[in-house]
Amino acid sequence: MSHSLFPLRMQRLQRSTLAVPASNVTMIQKAAESAADVVFLDLEDAVAPPEKAQARKNAIAALNDIDWEAKGKTVSVRINGLDTQYMYRDVVDVMEQAGDRVHMLLIPKLGVVSDLYMVDAMVNQIEQACGLTRRVGLEALIETALGMANVEEIARYAATSDSRLEALHFGVADYAASMRARTVNIGGLNPAYPGDQWHASLSRMIIACRAYGLRALDGPFGDFADPDGYIAAAERAAALGFEGKWAIHPSQIEMANKVFSPPEAEVTRARRIIEELRKAEAEGKGAAALDGKMIDAASEKMAMNVLSLADAISARGGAAKAAE
Repeated sequence: MSHSLFPLRMQRLQRSTLAVPASNVTMIQKAAESAADVVFLDLEDAVAPPEKAQARKNAIAALNDIDWEAKGKTVSVRINGLDTQYMYRDVVDVMEQAGDRVHMLLIPKLGVVSDLYMVDAMVNQIEQACGLTRRVGLEALIETALGMANVEEIARYAATSDSRLEALHFGVADYAASMRARTVNIGGLNPAYPGDQWHASLSRMIIACRAYGLRALDGPFGDFADPDGYIAAAERAAALGFEGKWAIHPSQIEMANKVFSPPEAEVTRARRIIEELRKAEAEGKGAAALDGKMIDAASEKMAMNVLSLADAISARGGAAKAAE
């Protein structure tokens, strides 16, 4: 094992991330009552330019008026891109007026480390100026060829500095456009490609995340009338190690939560692995057998991942019941 280890920077349950246009107050209210682990109030792509200012006001009001934590939710705000005239006001207004209520800001189309540094520095200064005690986290979307080309550098910077970056999301739609991919399908399989055309990119991003302690999230699946396609895409991401996926429609929340939750049988087996290894340890053995299969220290690490997730899901369920 290398002496250079980067533990997870921030643990958050994020099986489902519900995208909600901040221009729609009714949708925001419904999102607060949903089963999503994380809700992000969108000021970017889901909001038309004439509605940007009002959407920002709606997001701030929702942050202040809704007790998201009591509902067992993490709440994020997707700001506009650094190449727009809206970004600076998004950061300033949200942080100055609701910086003690928002958990994270989601940065779209992150391309280079300096993009991250800019938002990081703005949030730092506003927190200091306003005397805010909550440390707001940052998430970033890798959704351009430039961002993917620099994903390792971005993740490494976050791990080796005082950066607020917690997670990276794969934004498949803008990424497809950036790559000039022959598809108009958001997140689905292209029958012209032998397999999953995003597999290499997903793999590259999650390696960077796991190497440097960031959460890894899969992005949207556009056809919300195709539940089987959504589940298949979520299962592919889960198999790679992603911990959650976006829901762009409420019907996708339950599917994401189910796919990214360990089945009860898996949790039970994880507990048995730990029990058998403890018995073996007491006998001076480094390995053991369970159901005819060898288990060892690597098995323990995998089992602990399952149990940690199961405990987080249980805790969220308890918080939600307490709020009822």
